Amino acid sequence: MTVSAETYVALATVIFFIGVVGVIVRRNPLIMLMAIELLFNAANLALVAYARAWQNTAGHVFAFLVITVAAAEAAIGLAIVAVTFRRMTHVDADEVATLRG
Repeated sequence: MTVSAETYVALATVIFFIGVVGVIVRRNPLIMLMAIELLFNAANLALVAYARAWQNTAGHVFAFLVITVAAAEAAIGLAIVAVTFRRMTHVDADEVATLRG
């Protein structure tokens, strides 16, 4: 039994909108980073689904590039969040003035 590309794209759409809601609704930077990772993973799923449907490897290459960007974003973002949480007990993304050094 094969799953159609439309099913994968529908799943990617649902994951993408869960990530968008997570970024918009939550103000905790750690949760926002996890929501951004959901956005990246939804894009990867759509790229790979279309690459499989069109029998083209370009989607796999772009997905690999998105994975490398997501890894760099996670490393830098988590380092910033860890330093910020070490200084303060409560961190809100709307309070960007407190991040000035």
